[in-house]
Amino acid sequence: MLFSYTNALLLLALLSIIAITRTLLLALRNPLNRLPGPWHTKLTNLRLKLAVLTGRRIHYIHTLHQLYGPYVRISPTEIAVNDPQGSKLIHGVGSSFEKSAWYDDLTVMERPTLFTMKDKKSHAARRKLFARGFSKSNLKGHWEGVVKGKVELAVTKILEDARRRGGVVDVLKWFTLMASDVSSHLMFGESFRTLEKGEVNEFIRVITLALKGNGIGAELPLVRAIGKRLPLKITRELWQTNEIMDEYARIAVRNMKATGGGKNIFANMMAESEKGEEGALDDRDVEVEATALFVAGTDTTAVSLTYLIWAVLGRPDLRVQLENEVSTLPQGFTDADAEKLPLLNAVIEETMRLYGAAPGMLPRIVPPGGVDLGGYYISQGMTVTTHAYSAHRDPAVFPDPLEYIFDQTFVEDLLLT
Repeated sequence: MLFSYTNALLLLALLSIIAITRTLLLALRNPLNRLPGPWHTKLTNLRLKLAVLTGRRIHYIHTLHQLYGPYVRISPTEIAVNDPQGSKLIHGVGSSFEKSAWYDDLTVMERPTLFTMKDKKSHAARRKLFARGFSKSNLKGHWEGVVKGKVELAVTKILEDARRRGGVVDVLKWFTLMASDVSSHLMFGESFRTLEKGEVNEFIRVITLALKGNGIGAELPLVRAIGKRLPLKITRELWQTNEIMDEYARIAVRNMKATGGGKNIFANMMAESEKGEEGALDDRDVEVEATALFVAGTDTTAVSLTYLIWAVLGRPDLRVQLENEVSTLPQGFTDADAEKLPLLNAVIEETMRLYGAAPGMLPRIVPPGGVDLGGYYISQGMTVTTHAYSAHRDPAVFPDPLEYIFDQTFVEDLLLT
């Protein structure tokens, strides 16, 4: 018995030595070794995972760019890119870089959406179909009145709330409710009426949990695998398609097919699909896309508007200038009138640069044959990732990247472009 136990220990030690040796050999032979970056990125991605779990990924990556330059290794198989030319090659039209498997883990429902779709041909066909419904002319022609009504109601609710609370108001809450009502009207054909109720509904609560669950699962697959098997309500909402999401998703199809059509943004898309063109939508496609677009249009809008208000209120001179400019708008002004205000649009642009609601990663896979980026050869199958957070703080593009610039020169430059 003692002999067998000793042999087992020796075998385990031998296997451990082999595994460690193999890891070291692979690390030493990795073609990414020429790229700058912390030494530990040759062996493990644990430091990167820690940054993700603490909500500091973009800040960690940005610090690495400041230390090592526009191309930096962040794991044994991943490179962060903060270079306009490199980003253009990775994300430009006709790029051969495909979305990584990370997008599969973000799919809330069982089918891919325009955001998560990895097949380039299918994605192009779907994007072409969506381009008509989401064109500027179509949105203004069919939905500007709806949006304006929700905005006016949100302003009324903010004023009422401020009066009740002595001038203090949670604008993020009201902007979230406003964006929810706009998105639900456009995508599902029925407003959730959260502005009137003053709180989110069950659909929003459930889908928020599901998105958190997918985010956790994308970074910690083992946690998700275990969580799916636990008979708890919270784990069911985090990692399983919920019947509440399906129930609301079916509303989008019902209203799309309603007599007269035009009740939501998918009505014209389905009409085009019925002509048999490539990328045609079926009912389930509409359900998953409506859900995904609702997510895309809600928190992003609310967060951006909140930062805009915060940025303006923290700069009294800017607030006065902006109020003076906005006061020149005619009674019953339209979106087209607002687009002609240079300072307002400069403030929007600068807010989006510094406080954009989607500053995180856009991972892509290096195509067969590898690629040269920034003077470095990156072999096929590796992941290259860009981050808006770092791109918008690049001193080579923005001389004072952390300054919120709104002076007259900035406005004049905006007008010239």
